[in-house]
Amino acid sequence: METVSSPATNNQVFTSILNHSCRFNEEFKYILLPVSYSLVFVFGFVLNATALWLFLKMRPWNPSTVYMFHLALSDFLYVLSLPTLIYYYANRSHWPFGVAACKIVRFLFYANLYCSILLLTCISVHRYLGICHPIKALTLVKSRHAHLVCGIVWVVVSLCLVPKLIFVTTSRRDNDTLCHDTTSQEFFDEYVQYSSVVMVLLFGVPFLVIVVCYCLMARTLCRPRQGLSSSQQGAASRQKSIKLIIVVLVVFAVSFVPFHITRTLYYTSRILNLNCRFLNIVNFTYKITRPLASINSCIDPILYFLAGDHYRSKLMSVLPGKRLMTNSQTPEQSQTQPNNNIALVYKNPAPIASGETER
Repeated sequence: METVSSPATNNQVFTSILNHSCRFNEEFKYILLPVSYSLVFVFGFVLNATALWLFLKMRPWNPSTVYMFHLALSDFLYVLSLPTLIYYYANRSHWPFGVAACKIVRFLFYANLYCSILLLTCISVHRYLGICHPIKALTLVKSRHAHLVCGIVWVVVSLCLVPKLIFVTTSRRDNDTLCHDTTSQEFFDEYVQYSSVVMVLLFGVPFLVIVVCYCLMARTLCRPRQGLSSSQQGAASRQKSIKLIIVVLVVFAVSFVPFHITRTLYYTSRILNLNCRFLNIVNFTYKITRPLASINSCIDPILYFLAGDHYRSKLMSVLPGKRLMTNSQTPEQSQTQPNNNIALVYKNPAPIASGETER
């Protein structure tokens, strides 16, 4: 959005939209964004660096671990870009790092956003196959397939975001250099059309797939299984699946859905030239949901702990006070511990309890 500083005040800007000017008070973002991005950077860096380190120590990987590793990698690459944004907003929207750095930082935000959505979709589909089609999941879904899918995710997201690198630019405002998240005013309509297509493909379709998978999983989990006692039917597999559903839905409810809704309202309001009061409200809500969209980098590690048995056990083994307990177990005790493979425990727990790892 093209902005011009008011000569009378420092905490207000005039926004030129078509044939009228709208005064925005955006002082809040110079506090909200640096503080929120700083918190996301600290927690996201520690949590995702730890996750990557643990995943690398967990080889060989099963398909779930492959998806989670790529999700942690995406989050980690994004948090590495946050210090520049923290400086940018703490310095009251002055970007001294050049056009190329501006393009890369904005690209990394959306790359992380849509890679996270697609990888969470992959994890959800994989868990759906384990619950509803366990035999097929066991025989057809291998780690090499998961690596291939993750590679496709990275390529698809990168190709879809190439126009983003072209649209994003910098501009001058008084003595400051702005790093636009969208594009210049003259190309804004084209940018909105492009952004809408990307949103449908990389957010709308995956979200629909996740909802369908979870509805089918819930129906299967609530259906009594013949040959299983009530304790077997409601134990590890059901709890693990419920945790996965809750974490993924929380990520979407907190990070992804509010951001895409408010961004759509923001873009639409600018194109339709709506009244200034409404534009102020939309601008305020959109700016608030931007840091919320970054919080997924801190929430995703919770998914690894709750839904990844091997990750949880590996983490516990390196924590102080837990290592002695882990090392005191004999190999026989470790082998006889129940495997929490959702598909196999739920469908046929007895024969596979000490066999295949979680898929």
